[in-house]
Amino acid sequence: MTSRTPIPDTVTLYVPFRVVKRGGRKEMQLPDGAEQPRRTNNTLVKALARAFRWKQMLESCEFITIAELAEREGIAPSYMTRVMRLTLLAPDIVEALLDGKQGPDVTLASLLDPFPLAWAAQPEYFGRTV
Repeated sequence: MTSRTPIPDTVTLYVPFRVVKRGGRKEMQLPDGAEQPRRTNNTLVKALARAFRWKQMLESCEFITIAELAEREGIAPSYMTRVMRLTLLAPDIVEALLDGKQGPDVTLASLLDPFPLAWAAQPEYFGRTV
């Protein structure tokens, strides 16, 4: 623009994005290839913290069985065992989840599905999403 070019009254800017629901909240997701801001998923962090806390409580013999601990926590033993499975994730995957480096399709529900126990097989199983 030169000094003689008139300044337009309205400027339209197009930003391609879509709105997705994550954890009951709506988030803006940019297209592939765009730099995504890193945000930790509080639901995932809370589940990891619970899993490791429960594991420690069982290992310290504070509680003898998962059923006893689940009753104390007021949750179903089956849910507790699924969440405690998160303690079997490879350390680099746990670190990626805590740093918010997981993909938009990684949810607590997807992590609670059965996954390979071998750490070497987990990156391939989870792919680029974690």
